[in-house]
This record gives sequence, structure tokens and C-alpha cells, in this order.
Amino acid sequence: MQYWDFFLAHYGWQGVALAGVVLVLFGLQIYYYGIAYARIPKYRNDFRPRRIESDQPEISVVVTLYNENNEYLETGLLQLLSQEYAAYEVVVVYVGSDNDFYEDLARMKLYYPNLRTTKIEAKSQFPISPKMAINVGIKSAHNEHIVLTTPEATPRSTRWLALMAKGFTRGDIVLGYCGYERAKGLGNFVMRTERLTSAIEWLSAAIAHRPYRGDRNNLGFTKSLYFGVNGFGNLNMNTGEDDLFMQQIMTPENVSIVLSPRAAVSEKCWGSFRWWLSQRRYYGSTRRFYPSEARTFGRWERSSRLLFFAAIATAVAVMPLEYKAAAGVVAIVRYAVVGTTIKKIATRLGESGIVARYPLYDLFGPLVSFMVSLSLLRKDPTAWR
Repeated sequence: MQYWDFFLAHYGWQGVALAGVVLVLFGLQIYYYGIAYARIPKYRNDFRPRRIESDQPEISVVVTLYNENNEYLETGLLQLLSQEYAAYEVVVVYVGSDNDFYEDLARMKLYYPNLRTTKIEAKSQFPISPKMAINVGIKSAHNEHIVLTTPEATPRSTRWLALMAKGFTRGDIVLGYCGYERAKGLGNFVMRTERLTSAIEWLSAAIAHRPYRGDRNNLGFTKSLYFGVNGFGNLNMNTGEDDLFMQQIMTPENVSIVLSPRAAVSEKCWGSFRWWLSQRRYYGSTRRFYPSEARTFGRWERSSRLLFFAAIATAVAVMPLEYKAAAGVVAIVRYAVVGTTIKKIATRLGESGIVARYPLYDLFGPLVSFMVSLSLLRKDPTAWR
């Protein structure tokens, strides 16, 4: 009581209330970065029971091509076909009408026997959605274990597929990480860091046995699961194969998570910040259908972070010197926990060049998230059929 009376006499009810707000928000931040997100660098897939005996399950990698991308044939596709893994095939579904391009693609089978190709004639009156093209690829695949990727994504190592395949020994669904390719500029840093923090949310949920999505650039599941629910749902949407469909087949026990720099892929950035925001709007069209817990978990972190900064700023602006010092200590402790966790996660996922500038994103990240949320309020007609 003496301490309470002393505190009340010196700082008043306003000071007491402010201290209470700071401590509650500090506790929320420590929960996120010290417990929930800290599970990611500690996670070991070997803790899960084995699902199959084989250490090298046969894999079919399915990728869809929607344009005459000769650069992809010469670079990205070759990286898929040159993986250090014996038991796999690559199924490429070409959606288009350029016969010369498809002949060049099919001719690669002379040099890569594990390549399979399928063509879907593109007709303007009957547009082919990504789900339809992937469905054709899955049906064409010879193997039970399917790994999805895209022409925009490039494996970060020749061991990528071997590590993803190992994930199938522990689960029927395999989640891998995909980051944006690294480039110069603040915009690229923001895009890469936002991709990392978004992945942190769904990866930590999956580790906590509450999975709700993966990444279309680096995702695996079995044919049995796919055909068990009659393939993709939500056919009125052009997207949703890595989240809404995943929510149909995911359970707390059937998801295997592969976390390694060598198991990650990099997605190409095709434009500036404006391009990225349009991408977030397109693929974010499915978020309104997520379970409420999945929608709000990240919002609680960002909201508590923003309010924490506001409370600390208020304490520094209007309270006595010793109060300011205490608020500064709390802020330093909070960032020490945040910085340590982000550094460990970035190392585990192979993301370089983020940690040093992360304080900048830590401060302005809620604003970036608010911009994304605002863009999602307007329906993207291209996401719907």
C-alpha cells in the first residue's frame, strides 16, 4: 500500500492509468514475440510422428504457365528440373495458343525425361482460371505427393525439393516459405519485410496446431486429400488455392512445416510498391472468408504495437523524468525481445538484409498494414469469375 500511495501521490490517477496501459500492451507484445512467434525458430519437424516409411516419396511438381515466357524455360524451369532429388517429375501446364512456344517446351523432354507437359488452348470466351489449370496438372501427375509452385518463384537451392519431400514423411500437407527476391531500395525492403511478417503469422499458427493457409509458390499436399474433397472449391474466385482450399483439408495434425533457407523459394518482384499493393489486394480478396481467429490474430499484434508506441510517447512527453526513464526501459526491453526473435526467424527462413533496418518497419509497419486493409475494402473484380 505504501508503494501504491507513493505512486498515486506523485503521478496521480492519470499516471497510474498510463502505467497500467503500458504494462498491458507490453505484456501483449511479449506474448507475440516472446512466445507465439518465437515458436518458429525453435520448431523441428522431426518432433512429429512419421506418416510414411519412405525417406524419398515420389513427388510431382505442378506449375502453370499463362504466357509465352521463354526466360522461364531457360532459367526457372531448368532449376526445377535440376533438383538434387531422384524420385520426382515436373508437370507444366501451358495455357495459351502459341504452338511454337509449346513445341519448345515439349522438346525439353528430350533432355529431361522427368518433364511432363500439357497444353490448354486459351479462348477468350472461356477463360481458364488458375484452379482449373492446376487441376489439370494434378490429374496429369503420376505421383501421390503434389508440390505446387509458380513461374514467378525460384528455388533458393538445389536441395529445395528434397527438403519439401522430406516434409511428406511427417504430414499430408507440407508448408514452405516464399520470400520476395532481394533488390535495392526502400520499397523492396518494405515488400520483403511485409511478406516475412505475414508468413510469421500463418507459420506460427500452423506450429500451434491452428493452420489456415500456405503459400501458392511453395506448397504440397497429397492427391488423396485433394480428390477427397473433390478438388478446389470456391470456383467463383480465381484465387484461394493456398488458403480457402487449405482450410478445407487442413487439420491440427496433418500439416508438416519445412523451415530452412534451402527449402525456401524467392518470388520475383515485377513492379514497384503500387504493383505490390495491387497484388496484395488481389490475393487478399479471400481474407473475408477466413476464420475470425485467423483474421484477428495479426490485427491484435499490430494494434497493440501501435498503442504501445503511443503510450510510450505520451509518457515521454508529459510525465516526470523518472517516469520517462522507466518508459524508455520498457520500450528497450520490448525491442530487445522483438529484435532477437525477428533475427532468429529471418536466419531460419534465409532472409538477409532485413534485421538491421527492421526498427523502421517495426515503427511504420502498422501504417503499411492499414494501407493494405484499406485496399481490401474495394472488391477486386479480377479475383472473381
